[in-house]
Amino acid sequence: MRVAEINRKTAETDIILSINVDGTGKSQIETGCGFLDHMLTLFSKHGKFDLSVKCSGDVNVDYHHTVEDVGICLGQAFKNALKDKRGIYRYGDSTIPMDEALILSAIDLSGRATLCYGLKVPAKRLKDFETELIEEFFLAFVRSLEATVHLVQLAGKNTHHILECAFKSFARSMRKACEIDQRCANDVPSSKGVL
Repeated sequence: MRVAEINRKTAETDIILSINVDGTGKSQIETGCGFLDHMLTLFSKHGKFDLSVKCSGDVNVDYHHTVEDVGICLGQAFKNALKDKRGIYRYGDSTIPMDEALILSAIDLSGRATLCYGLKVPAKRLKDFETELIEEFFLAFVRSLEATVHLVQLAGKNTHHILECAFKSFARSMRKACEIDQRCANDVPSSKGVL
């Protein structure tokens, strides 16, 4: 089983996160930030990852530390669960529509941390959530996992639709990238022999 648990405690957040990469999409998410809970639930469901997140953070200040630190822990959990990445497809991409929004994501579990963030959301806030924090989440994730992630907005006017569509597309791309390629299940998918 490709599973991992991360415990991370700082002066700003206290996080326990566990993942089963080969799950069925079950989730139990409690971050203290409703919008982040919603996005992680979607990620779990559409990626078919079993995900549990319990975060106690300084949300009395704002959601920044919670969002960023959960991104760090999620990336670290994938890194630990995938180990040497033997047998994985490595690459994944997905284009997902949600009403007027259309988002393309592409992922390379390359060992190189790069985020190309192309989401242009019209609203700066959704209720009490600052939408610029989504980029911080993805930055934390790619740095921690050491992956390349492209998010390209092909269409969209509604902020909630754009962001929800991005997480669904991201989930599908991660699912593809993490899947085992039965034709080379014992090989690391790199000409260098390591990722």
